[in-house]
Amino acid sequence: MSSSPRRFATVLASGLVLALSGCVSKDYSDLEAYVAEVLEREGGRIDPPPELAVYEPYIYQSGSNGGRNPFVSFLARQEPEIDDKEGAVPVDQQKFVNEISTHKLEELEQYPIDALRMVGTMRNDNNLWGIVLDPTGVTHRVVVGNYLGDNYGKIVSIDEDQIELRELVQETGGRWEERSAALALAEE
Repeated sequence: MSSSPRRFATVLASGLVLALSGCVSKDYSDLEAYVAEVLEREGGRIDPPPELAVYEPYIYQSGSNGGRNPFVSFLARQEPEIDDKEGAVPVDQQKFVNEISTHKLEELEQYPIDALRMVGTMRNDNNLWGIVLDPTGVTHRVVVGNYLGDNYGKIVSIDEDQIELRELVQETGGRWEERSAALALAEE
């Protein structure tokens, strides 16, 4: 039985070799004639490359005619406005206006407080950090003094189970009011 498949393979291979050997021709005269004909043809004319347009620089002037400055963040807030007849800020409001206008905008201030989640804390010898998850899934480490939320929420204390904030909210008349808020540890 084992010789039968081997014999079949040998006969098949021999048949293929004989069949393919008949396809070989040593007469290359037709190929040589075609190559000679192609080489005798006159070469075609190649068109010159197209002319390149002269570069004219463009000076961006949108900022000068009232357009948006592309180098200012979308997150930048407008300066607070206090409705006051003389234009002066009342003394009791000055500390709020100073705090708002002098602090650097932080990344977590672009989200409303209810979109943020406290997911834990980290402790070092003397430091306790809060871990906050933003709506995009990025975690942030915060300390007392950082800002988060869209109402200028300044962190006043961090505990194991919550972060306490002091927010500044502008009332209808333009006055700023302090409001307490908290970000509790999220339940899983």
